Amino acid sequence: MPPPLLHPLRAAIRKRISDVFNDAEKGERPVMRRADALFQPDSVAWQVNGDVVTMMIGGVSGLLLQMLHPAVLAGVWDHSDFRADMHGRLRRTAKFIAVTTYDHAGAGQAAIDKVNRIHAKLGGTLPDGTAYRVSNPALLAWVHVTETISFLDAWIRYARPDMPVAEQDAYFDEMARIGQALGAAPLPRTRAEAEALIQSYRPQLRADVRTREVADLVMRQRIGSPAVDSAAGLIMQAGFDLLPGWAQAMHDRRPPLPRPLVRTGALTTARFIRWAFDQSPNRRVWPREQTAFPRPSRS
Repeated sequence: MPPPLLHPLRAAIRKRISDVFNDAEKGERPVMRRADALFQPDSVAWQVNGDVVTMMIGGVSGLLLQMLHPAVLAGVWDHSDFRADMHGRLRRTAKFIAVTTYDHAGAGQAAIDKVNRIHAKLGGTLPDGTAYRVSNPALLAWVHVTETISFLDAWIRYARPDMPVAEQDAYFDEMARIGQALGAAPLPRTRAEAEALIQSYRPQLRADVRTREVADLVMRQRIGSPAVDSAAGLIMQAGFDLLPGWAQAMHDRRPPLPRPLVRTGALTTARFIRWAFDQSPNRRVWPREQTAFPRPSRS
């Protein structure tokens, strides 16, 4: 248990992180971890999806992988306000993961249904004239597998390097529940299946001017104060560093920081944020009858 004198510092850090992921003006609040969620509290998904920094690193890496597929990139290009609100896009993705992992099952299913309704309306034409639909199961499978493996790999690198393969397989099996509900197919159930699926998509992947524009916006985004932006910049670099070598080569970017500095900085940041959230209300499992964090909280 940390000394009481450190409680205000930890609370201030948690508030700053909460502001990054929640738009207070819209009434958004952190998601409570509930015993009646889609996943059980002892699931691997709860373990992996709850680490702030590794999820941010994995989220960036997943986005950079996803946009290498021309049809997935077209969906972002044609139907997203990414140029004006890349932070908002990342915030909405983080909220979806939090709600479907930790909020009560009804809220998780409602979030899935909302995404499905949006996807069903969206489609377009690629620059070469090929038609696409955002709801295409194969496109959704690419989004799912790249996102899932990126979250997991960030967790392994910066939180649990000795994670057994059996637990990694369990994570893919658990997360397939969300992918299936979103209409993705095929869905990997193990680490080996996920890696094989990614390899099967490689002939379809491309990087062009549009890819570079979106990637630049992801890597250069600003979130808030200079201190937060400095940490975010390091996380963006760690996300790029997490990519497999072939994907880094396709993006053709020259990282501004040496790899050892990026990894050391990301590891230090991850440990610091975990310290700030340790013993906080955000880490407790709340019963069905509890609908809001207790106030005031000094833990």
